[in-house]
Amino acid sequence: MRQEQIAIEKPEQLSALFGSFDANVRLLEQGLGVSIVSRDSGIRVSGDDVAVERALTVIRNLLELNARGEAITEQNVRYALSMVQEDSDLHMEALAQDCLCITSRGKPIRPKTLGQKRYCSLIGENTVTICVGPAGTGKTYLAVAMAVTAFRAQQVSRIILTRPAVEAGEKLGFLPGDLQQKVDPYLRPLYDALFDMLGSETYQRCVERGSIEVAPLAYMRGRTLDDSFIILDEAQNTTCEQMKMFLTRLGFNSKMVITGDITQIDLPDGKKSGLKDALRVLRDVDGIAQHRFTERDVVRHKLVQDIIKAYEKAEKHEEAGERKWKR
Repeated sequence: MRQEQIAIEKPEQLSALFGSFDANVRLLEQGLGVSIVSRDSGIRVSGDDVAVERALTVIRNLLELNARGEAITEQNVRYALSMVQEDSDLHMEALAQDCLCITSRGKPIRPKTLGQKRYCSLIGENTVTICVGPAGTGKTYLAVAMAVTAFRAQQVSRIILTRPAVEAGEKLGFLPGDLQQKVDPYLRPLYDALFDMLGSETYQRCVERGSIEVAPLAYMRGRTLDDSFIILDEAQNTTCEQMKMFLTRLGFNSKMVITGDITQIDLPDGKKSGLKDALRVLRDVDGIAQHRFTERDVVRHKLVQDIIKAYEKAEKHEEAGERKWKR
């Protein structure tokens, strides 16, 4: 049995670490099999050697994050736990250093995982970034944040957000309204992200000036997009022809970010996903980066992580069964 003491000078830091009704500490105790108690302006951690060492790593990282002005949330704690349990390097203080942009309500937007931090770095360093990952990893939201940052810094003169209007097997022809009214629901996640960062009034002014465009992918055909930050969302639902069409719209002084989840393809049977094809074809092209999120980067409710893991496990089991049957 090993015991270690960590001194915490500020009572508010101790309170932030323990969380509401000691919820954060309970997560650490359950996840690592240690005992954590408050003792003499600090905490005492007890358990076996490996567990205590991991607990100390998590606690010091959380305290450092808090010292830099970040709240200690359940998501922070669970992410730190998943990292140390896999013996990955944990440097959570780095997350507090990067403020991508400020929302219209004054809230700073920062990466919440090291995977998100890497994704944002790749967007800054490359002309085209392709990102795949499960729902809730911030693929679209962070891309929009990077676009707004570039737009505010006058690095680009307009933001273009697009996605294919193929969703969950629904047919546009059966929906009420003209074409714009038909596609608006599919573009809603992009509107929401822009409203959050710019505010509705600023967004509306930018749309009227042509500085921001939110449109279905079909509207991109025949254009050359210079001096723009272009985001293609839900790219798993593009065909190979659509993906090639989109990529060749790239103009001078522009950036492209392509996001999607290759486990949620809604294309008709027999249609190959343009996103999966692009990942294969473009993997060795200079200036084009690829990034993959995992369930560890999910920043929604913990159940979302568990759901993703369960589906991945089921899919692997089915694939193994199919391979065995073919033999």
